[in-house]
Amino acid sequence: MALLGGCAPAGNSPAVDPLDGLRQQAGDALAWYDHAFRAAGGAPFVPVGELTRQLGDWEPANGSYKESLAAGRVEAASTLPGAPQPAVGTIVWTDGTRHDVPLMSADGALAQLRAGGTGDCSGCAPLKLTGARLTTMTVPTTRGPATVPAWEYTLGGTAVRLARVAVDPSAVVRVAPPPRDADHPHEGLAVESATTTTASSELTVTFTGAPGPASKPCGADYGAEAVESDLAVVVIVIEYRHAKDEACSDIGAQRTASLKLSRPLGERAVLEVTQGLPVELTITG
Repeated sequence: MALLGGCAPAGNSPAVDPLDGLRQQAGDALAWYDHAFRAAGGAPFVPVGELTRQLGDWEPANGSYKESLAAGRVEAASTLPGAPQPAVGTIVWTDGTRHDVPLMSADGALAQLRAGGTGDCSGCAPLKLTGARLTTMTVPTTRGPATVPAWEYTLGGTAVRLARVAVDPSAVVRVAPPPRDADHPHEGLAVESATTTTASSELTVTFTGAPGPASKPCGADYGAEAVESDLAVVVIVIEYRHAKDEACSDIGAQRTASLKLSRPLGERAVLEVTQGLPVELTITG
């Protein structure tokens, strides 16, 4: 958590702003994001979270399938469909914005699904895919929810189906955390989502913080600031605690903070400061 308190400067040494480290971390995250965005050719599709979705619940007898899926132990039991011809689909955002993207085959999407697994499932039986069809799914993005082409797979021995985004990886901006070392760990509070309007420069973010206000023991109040670029903004949450060194429980609560950007967000992504990852955006008007 970002702390505002600090030690008094010694001698004539200049005072150090305790937020400077977080601002530098935010600048690194912006540079990392800009690189990922340009590497994808400026693709506007920046999904948030996982691109694989489970449809339905595992039956009691199939409880081990959960571990198999998490590990990426999924195999095709028959030939899967290739990419449609022409291999182009359309992403549609809730504001009506549309963007054509290249699609991959069901086998290609399956390879992506497997690559996203942990691989750690000693003795797990692989899930068997029995078929696939091209459909759509709604995914959170840095520009709000979008309807995206997806492959939906049927599985042997269960009514559960799997869906995986069918957009070719070349048209997807996927952001990895900037490299850090043991001497420079990730710091700060990670925002989990953001809300704004089309024309407003105000941004409201949600995160997990202290359950109560700073006027109560173990409580805290929160503010926020942003470090901005042309492609993204990184939000730094500033915490004002009731007191230092209190013995408090680990129970957290959803909190919010609002801040003013230098201009409306537009098509820029909102990133959390700890790892520089994009967060889900809601545009309310």
